[in-house]
Amino acid sequence: MASVKLAFGDALYEPDGLMRYVYFPNTCLVSLLTIVDGHLALEVGLVGREGMVGVPLALGFRSSAVRAIVQGEGDALRMSRVRFLGALRRSPQLLRGVNGYIHALMWQISQTAACNRFHVVEARLAKWLLMTRDRLDSEEFRMTHDFLSSMLGVRREGVTKAASAFQQKKLIEYSRGKIRIVDHGGLEAASCSCYRRSLAGSRAR
Repeated sequence: MASVKLAFGDALYEPDGLMRYVYFPNTCLVSLLTIVDGHLALEVGLVGREGMVGVPLALGFRSSAVRAIVQGEGDALRMSRVRFLGALRRSPQLLRGVNGYIHALMWQISQTAACNRFHVVEARLAKWLLMTRDRLDSEEFRMTHDFLSSMLGVRREGVTKAASAFQQKKLIEYSRGKIRIVDHGGLEAASCSCYRRSLAGSRAR
């Protein structure tokens, strides 16, 4: 297993592409995007230090169903597909841990689908910012409105309006592509119930 530095915007996998490595984020953050009509992207999963990128390999599949892109630069551990599968066969403990994370990721994806359908942009943005903060363990991270609009599946104008409202309420500060959470409690109050459910789901693992 090797330590690698992943930069913002790095694409680890593409849909239907062969997965040669699995990644275990340490200080980085990876978005899992589903692609529609060849170019429209919507985030369905978010992976940080709690999980791994490359779940299909553990299930016996070599190709990715999603685009995996680094949205928060940092370090990760990388293991080749062959070494990873060998380790899974030799270590029941690793297999249990991976299976537990697969269950948690399935829960996150299903919750994200419901959230995108039923909750307003402001609440979803608050949830997303809090989930990013939890995984990076940092109140400040790099993020543009264009990238946020892709993550949330809404127009850029909607993200700008929601972010401006949060800034006016002094919940966040936004400048030059960087967001800093100023009032964690206030942002949690503005988020939808999915954020609190995500915390409960992570504790149940």
